[in-house]
Amino acid sequence: MPELPEVETVCRGMAGVLEGRRIARVELRRPDLRRPIPADLPARLTGARVTHVDRRAKYGLVHTDRGDVAILHLGMSGRIRLDPDGDEKHDHVLIVTDDGHRLAFNDPRRFGSLDIAREDALEAHPLFAHLGPEPLGNGFNAATLAAALKDRRSPIKAALLDQTVVAGLGNIYVCEALHQAGISPTRLAGSLTRPRIDKLVRAIRDVLARAIASGGSSLRDYAQVNGELGYFQHQWRVYGREGAPCPVCATPVRRMVQAGRSTFYCPVCQKA
Repeated sequence: MPELPEVETVCRGMAGVLEGRRIARVELRRPDLRRPIPADLPARLTGARVTHVDRRAKYGLVHTDRGDVAILHLGMSGRIRLDPDGDEKHDHVLIVTDDGHRLAFNDPRRFGSLDIAREDALEAHPLFAHLGPEPLGNGFNAATLAAALKDRRSPIKAALLDQTVVAGLGNIYVCEALHQAGISPTRLAGSLTRPRIDKLVRAIRDVLARAIASGGSSLRDYAQVNGELGYFQHQWRVYGREGAPCPVCATPVRRMVQAGRSTFYCPVCQKA
């Protein structure tokens, strides 16, 4: 499933095409994806001017001058195709701008979603009401993370995947950040000292920033809106590298399963 850097990359690609343009046409080719698509979505978007495109957690947000916000989630296999040469089987939604650009939402597994909400009610929307701070925003720092982790008895890996603690982090980038910070994924979240938390916050920000600069990580279906693949997977230190040498100490990377998810780590660099 695309994580924060991949969604950020897609949003930046959409922004270059949509911002400042009016939406000339919205075509729904099926009534639902993971959830029903609001039937009035085409009418609310058609003719509206896109003011800006941004992201909240793993959701893309398309804001319009009518006060409506389209909410996009890519799910497991979703991607946005910019100016495709033709239709593909799983192009379920088509958006056409007033200058002729076409964006197709393609989702073979249909685990993605498309919704619409009012701008002034966005924070209270069920998808966002309980989310924690953005890891690249000013609201995320050592103090806020320390408060969120206080007294937690779950492993730090699970705590960072909890979207109420911090929004948008997924399995890949949590594994990478924990390795960079030198923290064991099994360490109890509430036992982290403040210096460790400081280091973890810096690692999370650094890993995400480098991933976004690389266009995200391409696994299976993910691609940027122009069709190019992300290439941050070539910089992974531990994720997906079981048995390969740790880039810091050359110890073979190990894999274990936590809450049904694969965790990759270095047993030497991440002892504490």
